[in-house]
Order: sequence, then C-alpha cells, then structure tokens
Amino acid sequence: MAGMDRARVVERVRVHPVALFAIVDAYQRRSDDTPRIIGTLLGTFQKGTVEVKAAFPVPHQETEDEVSVDLEFASNMLELHKKVNTKDSIVGWFATGATITAHSNLINEYYIRTTTISTGPVHVTIDTALTGGKMGINAYRRAVMGVPGRTQGSLFFSVPCEVCSYSAERVAVKEMLGGKKVGDKTLSLGTDPEQVLRSTEKMLEVLQRIGDYVDDVLGGRVVADSSVGRMLSDVVASVPSIDPEQFESMVTSGMEDLLMVVYLANITQAQLSLGEKLTSIL
Repeated sequence: MAGMDRARVVERVRVHPVALFAIVDAYQRRSDDTPRIIGTLLGTFQKGTVEVKAAFPVPHQETEDEVSVDLEFASNMLELHKKVNTKDSIVGWFATGATITAHSNLINEYYIRTTTISTGPVHVTIDTALTGGKMGINAYRRAVMGVPGRTQGSLFFSVPCEVCSYSAERVAVKEMLGGKKVGDKTLSLGTDPEQVLRSTEKMLEVLQRIGDYVDDVLGGRVVADSSVGRMLSDVVASVPSIDPEQFESMVTSGMEDLLMVVYLANITQAQLSLGEKLTSIL
C-alpha cells in the first residue's frame, strides 16, 4: 500500500526540449501588453515521475484582483493534440517568470479538474528573463496546509526538475547549438554521408582523448580515478566481439544502402522538378 501511495506522489519532473521550444516561441510571439504567458503541459506520469513531452499556451488576462483563462481554447487545443498523441494527457501547467505569483493558486484550481494525476498537477516556471544569464526551470506541486475542518491554505513545494531528451531531440538540439557560431544564425543539416562523416570524426576524437588519458594514468602523469575506470570498463564490455572482416562487411553494406537511398532520393527530386517544368510549359 505504501508503494502505491508513493507512486501517486510527484517526485520528479522531466521536461523535453520540444516543450521548452514551444514555451519560448509563445513567449517571443506574445503581445506587448502581456507580461507573461501560461499554458498546458502534456505528457505522462508513471512511478512518481512526470515526463513533459509537449506544451501549448493558453490565452489569459491578469489584473491585480483577478485572472481569466480561455478555457474553450485550452479544451480545443487538447482535443487536437490527443488526435496525434493519444497517450499524452494533462500533467500540469507552465508560466513564464522566476517566481510563484498571487494568481498561481487560482490557475492551479482549473488544472486540478483536468489533470490525470490524482495528487494534482505540476507547475513549471521558466525564467525567460534569463536571470543570472541562464533560463532557470523549476517545478512545483501544491499541497494543502492547515487543520482539517478549519481554515486551510495551500503551499507550492519544489520538485526536482531536469531536462531530458530522446536521441532524435539531442541531434536536433546539437545542430541548433551549432548555429551560434554562424553569423546569420542559420545552418544546413547536410547530407546523410556528411552526418556519418561528422559522427565518425567525433567518435575518433573521443577515442583519442580516452587513449591519451589511459596513457597518462599508466605513465603516472595523472592520478587514476576508479569511477572513470569503471565506466571505461563498462563501455569496453558493452562492445560485442565481432570478427574484423565481418565488421568491415557490415559497415560497407550499411554505407552502400545509405548511398543508394540518397541516390534514389535525388532521382525522385529531379523527376518531380522535371514534371513541374513540363506541366508549366504544357
């Protein structure tokens, strides 16, 4: 029973880059008279961990005395999202800014009625003002405080929060970070063979650094770190034992398949372009 109760309580929040990009994009597109934006967080909740996979902004108006939220818009957006991601549900809500505001409790009441988490939704704040030179991301959950049967209040407790990503998301984020070194902040992804070449060069660079570190440890120039040694041992043990000729055959076959796909894609693109020109002429 205790394990079941523990699984129902939010113990950790993990936010994917896609959700963060949606929040930042909505903040950049807000009107001049809107100091902050709020919105819905979508994802899953399993074994005490909330995983935020998507987000969308919800129009709202705030004054010193009250706050109004466009509930119909939020419902329509949720319905559209569920058509694409049927497994996602409302896990909480977000707001730009570094702190909890006086209206946070009122907004949280709405999401209590819509979330699938029995202990209540999570609240994530994103510091889009970049206080301290970085975009702070914090997560909270609300708890009721006071004496049962008498006056009660609520308090937002901090919950450990981290940014996580799938492998495809990591590739996209890495490519986007490369735009910082480009003058106009734009860059091309390159062809598949170029991607393979860059990945191979990066792997060789990492292997060279590992080899230099091992040589320094064996030569007494660097103090050995047992944790690093265990990680290197796990990496070596995870590599399957394959005959060199078989491995080379696998790589060559994979490269040939990749080049064939690129060749067919280029032919298809050329045929489509030719068809468009012929159609416009005729």
